[in-house]
Amino acid sequence: MNNSKNTSNATPASAWAPFAYSAFTLLWVATLVSNIGTWVHNAGAAWLMTTLDSSPAIVALIQAATALPVFCFALFAGTLADRVDKQRFLAIVNIVLAAVTFALAVLVALDWMTPIGLLAFTFLIGTGAAFMAPAWQAIVPDLVPRENLQPAIALNGLGINISRAIGPALAGVLIISIGLAAPFVVNAASYLVIIGALLAWKQPPTPARTLPPEPLLGGMLTGVRHASHNAALKATLMRALGYFAFASAYWALLPLVARAIPGGGAGLYGTLLAAVGAGAVVGALALPKIRTKLNTNILQSLGAAVTAVGMAGLGLATSTLVAVPASFLGGLGWIAVLTSLNVSAQTALPNWVRARGLAIFIMVFFGCMAAGSIIWGQVATYTSVTTTLLAAAVGALVAIPLTWRSKLGQGEHRDLTPAMSWGAPIVADTFDDDPDRGPVLVTISYVIDAQASGDFLQAIHALSAERYRNGAYSWGVYQDAAQPGIWIEWFFLSSWAEHLRQHERVTRHDQDIHDTVSAYHVGDASPEVRHYLASARAEYRS
Repeated sequence: MNNSKNTSNATPASAWAPFAYSAFTLLWVATLVSNIGTWVHNAGAAWLMTTLDSSPAIVALIQAATALPVFCFALFAGTLADRVDKQRFLAIVNIVLAAVTFALAVLVALDWMTPIGLLAFTFLIGTGAAFMAPAWQAIVPDLVPRENLQPAIALNGLGINISRAIGPALAGVLIISIGLAAPFVVNAASYLVIIGALLAWKQPPTPARTLPPEPLLGGMLTGVRHASHNAALKATLMRALGYFAFASAYWALLPLVARAIPGGGAGLYGTLLAAVGAGAVVGALALPKIRTKLNTNILQSLGAAVTAVGMAGLGLATSTLVAVPASFLGGLGWIAVLTSLNVSAQTALPNWVRARGLAIFIMVFFGCMAAGSIIWGQVATYTSVTTTLLAAAVGALVAIPLTWRSKLGQGEHRDLTPAMSWGAPIVADTFDDDPDRGPVLVTISYVIDAQASGDFLQAIHALSAERYRNGAYSWGVYQDAAQPGIWIEWFFLSSWAEHLRQHERVTRHDQDIHDTVSAYHVGDASPEVRHYLASARAEYRS
């Protein structure tokens, strides 16, 4: 049986426990340096655009160009990351990003950059981020034990926000003292740090594969099916949608707030971003203690409310004295929400589909940020920055009760390690075990007491979600007309290899669901399982 009941009462891990693991510490420090470079770059790009074209709609497109490729490519990237060596994959992506960013720096230094060119480079770099994000998040469980996963995710958030506090302020200094090209040079150099750390990381050995890798398109469809039948992940996605759709206005319009305040400029923009980062750092440090008193749902809602207050403050700000505290509150709320959502998504996913599931979470995140940036930028163009930020703040508050029924953290106490409880399928000696042969029909015959049939049907329909999560694309249950006590569960998979993968994907939590259904079986033997394959397509000569 599942060990979840024991883990639910376990003492929470220390906020700093992941630093006891050298691999986590190495990559955390390297990521901190790389993220400082990224925030230096982002601040420099946003400010560069205000010098090329200060229209709110155009400035907001910088964030859209960063987020849109993540929305477009994250699922493909997540599927790829579940197939390949993540360490090598991440190193290659970072090498490409370093080259692209250095080319951008050269063009800016030569004063050859245009608004369209900046958006194009931003889109390219965002594409690199899209390919990197699912793989990067998916390796976190390889760096620390499961009991340290929550603090590890929180520390990653802390690192991002320390870099957010340092990076924008550094960007302002670099722009003023050296020039607009300097932030991009720093970012290009920061990629070299993460490349070195990846090459130094001693990746834990992975079990040898006995099956061919999943086809890319089929793997993407499997990932989408898993997400659509994973209640814990769907709840997380719903809460993310309700938050990011409105919080995107905060990031899209922040450069214009800095420009509109009397005496504002690149230095003030860096200061506001640094205040956001400082708020996030304070929030990250306080989160471990807060989580002992508030559950994840209340913490996420409280963070969304604080973000809304920060947006409203920015919208009404006419001086630095108001804008800086409002930015601080925005960062405080942002880290509370982002950490809550990220932990909920991570713990909802078994390892075999982790990168794909996180890619879908990232798609919702960046899709909302991209679409929101475009929409809020247009709203600000036709109204004002103040009106837009106040409207977004109200929307963020309204979204809290609307999404409250989607509970976070449903997977935190589930044992999602492989159960390895299914034996190898029984096949004939003459069976053609071509892994590509299919589709495959699996049937399971149950003998059910008539008085228990209602409870059995309720249990087996709960089991249907597990079948879909682990690879089935069609499922049903039928009753024998001649012998009403016999029920047949059936499901289809795309190929024989996919069915063998299904054997490996079943988690201990899934096995508990199987055991609940099997308990209704009253036959003398275990429920009978049969496998059927479609016949090979006949070939005819004309």
